[in-house]
Amino acid sequence: MPPSFARSVIRPYEENHEAPTRPGRRRASLLGLLVAGALVATGTAGAVPTAVKASTLGAQAAQSGRYFGTAVAAGKLGDGTYSTILDREFTMVTPENEMKWDTTERSRGSFSFAPADQIVSHATAHGQRVRGHTLVWHSQLPSWVSGITDANTLRTVMNNHITTVMNHFKGKVYAWDVVNEAFADGGSGQHRSSVFQNLLGDGFIEQAFRTARSADPSAKLCYNDYNIENWSDAKTQGVYRMVRDFRSRGVPIDCVGFQSHFGSSGPPSSFQTTLANFAALGVDVQITELDIAQASPTAYANSVKACRNVPRCTGMTVWGIRDSDSWRSGENPLLFDGSGNKKAAYNSVLSALGGTTTATAPAALPSGFGWSSSGPLISPKPDSTHDIAGIKDPSVVYYKGKWHVFASVASSSGYNLVYLSFNDWSQAGSATHHYLDRSAIGSGYRAAPQVFYYAPQKLWYLV
Repeated sequence: MPPSFARSVIRPYEENHEAPTRPGRRRASLLGLLVAGALVATGTAGAVPTAVKASTLGAQAAQSGRYFGTAVAAGKLGDGTYSTILDREFTMVTPENEMKWDTTERSRGSFSFAPADQIVSHATAHGQRVRGHTLVWHSQLPSWVSGITDANTLRTVMNNHITTVMNHFKGKVYAWDVVNEAFADGGSGQHRSSVFQNLLGDGFIEQAFRTARSADPSAKLCYNDYNIENWSDAKTQGVYRMVRDFRSRGVPIDCVGFQSHFGSSGPPSSFQTTLANFAALGVDVQITELDIAQASPTAYANSVKACRNVPRCTGMTVWGIRDSDSWRSGENPLLFDGSGNKKAAYNSVLSALGGTTTATAPAALPSGFGWSSSGPLISPKPDSTHDIAGIKDPSVVYYKGKWHVFASVASSSGYNLVYLSFNDWSQAGSATHHYLDRSAIGSGYRAAPQVFYYAPQKLWYLV
């Protein structure tokens, strides 16, 4: 078997909000096979080394492959306390109002994106991703839309709005809440009355999703709603039936957002079951607008744990930064008080994510170590110009939701470098190998790459 590369299962740490997580590099020479696996300590300590715990929400969520985000208002980005917390703690941002219809298209065919562009630019500059919110919603709708009485006119207007907005942000938005809050409260489990429902019927949601997929095939498309966290509720079941139907017929839906605006008692006991049941349909699930009256630490921790216990729950967003920024400001529902101080709920969320609010003391070394391998995950891929015999000396970084691997490649003519990237290690074996044998790398012996981030210059270096 030629030399191959296998990943470490020891979790990486996050250096800062601009730098990616990065596991340490380890070499082994056993029959020419480079492997990485789980270190098991023996002796008096008798422990398995764990991930270095992060001290911010986004960094700690990233260690399990998730994001931790917040709703953002463009008008508050100039507030130093607000923006400092935003850039330190969060890896995903959702414009609170700036992408809604009454902001982006106040009059027919006349679009304005300045406030949303401000948020997207800020997020891009700080290594944060963006969730688009929202394209089709019965509320915050200009009167010229709600006053339409002809079905064909409304269909044209809806499709044009979706296409124009998504095209403007194409490549900049990770996921869109395509349709928001289309189901009625109460026990009917049916769609609510709206201009879209009343003129276009049940099919307007499917039409919106198909139009969205055509507009930006790379963006994840989500349905988003509130009061769908309790599995037994009729509204939850109505949304579930819709998603199941869409999946069975190939309607393009990638994720379901659970707004999670909870009272003081927090999530229902069936919340995790609900997340898991939707995920079993083949969609991602996300907590999209989390806030809890009086911010009970236990209630917040239970919400986070429900997500962490469901593999396809890909992230959590709180609906605002400070209590004073919240639409429920009288209930103090967020993780920071009005002055920007961390509340007890913040610490409980960080702990539930697996992080720490305090520095840890150095641990005593155990008397011995054992090693177990994950097995080869990446093997050489020769092509017409590269007779590659082996891959070795990897440098691995995790950045913006993707793993990036730089490694040496050995051939009969010497050493060179290869780069590949993927979202999940299950994709490592099929990832495209990009051989970096170009003049920009320089001449001479090229092997054992190191990748690091230099914060003062905000630059990445490959050496």
